[in-house]
Amino acid sequence: MKATPITLFVSESTGSVSAELMAPEKMSAIVTLAHGAGAGMNHPFMKSMAMELATMGIATLRFNFPFIEQKKKRPDFPAVAHKTIEVAIHQAKQLFPAVPLFVSGKSFGGRMSSQYLSSHPSDFVKGVIFLGFPLHPAGKPSIDRADHLKSVKVPMLFLQGTRDTLAEWDLIEEVTGKMPLATLVKIEGADHSFKRGKENLIPLLANAVKEWIGRI
Repeated sequence: MKATPITLFVSESTGSVSAELMAPEKMSAIVTLAHGAGAGMNHPFMKSMAMELATMGIATLRFNFPFIEQKKKRPDFPAVAHKTIEVAIHQAKQLFPAVPLFVSGKSFGGRMSSQYLSSHPSDFVKGVIFLGFPLHPAGKPSIDRADHLKSVKVPMLFLQGTRDTLAEWDLIEEVTGKMPLATLVKIEGADHSFKRGKENLIPLLANAVKEWIGRI
């Protein structure tokens, strides 16, 4: 299994960001993997997810958003995040043009990815994977953040913990239940960080991704 550092040029005003390609010798798909608002691409969750997917024949392209690269605490504005995602998607496509391409993200990264796809439909992105969709701020239940999902034209996989304070279960179930292209996978007892006691849920999450990609 080979991990290859990559630099992604976002724009003249933004500059470049770090990325890493984790590519098994034989791959069934490649997935762009965007991090959340609180940590970058090298957070243990992100690295473990990439490594687990690689063992299942799924390559990943992890990347930093500019705010992490520039050591800022506040996440980028959507326009900057969307541009970064666009660059990562096209880099993955350029590297492996014949391999099915999916986009994914943890929390903020997933929401920004789906926002990008809602306004920039792609004829080569096969689907989008959410590792904990942040439906609303903690303690402020709402479904407003899901409005753009109606404009996403590719299959969507939602991996959600039942103790996720950023997506009350009845609300995420309501949202996904109204979208024919959505698949909701219930991770019983897991929080927004996919913590469930001392249990390692990465293999479970990666296997759910593999099975869903196989069906797509």
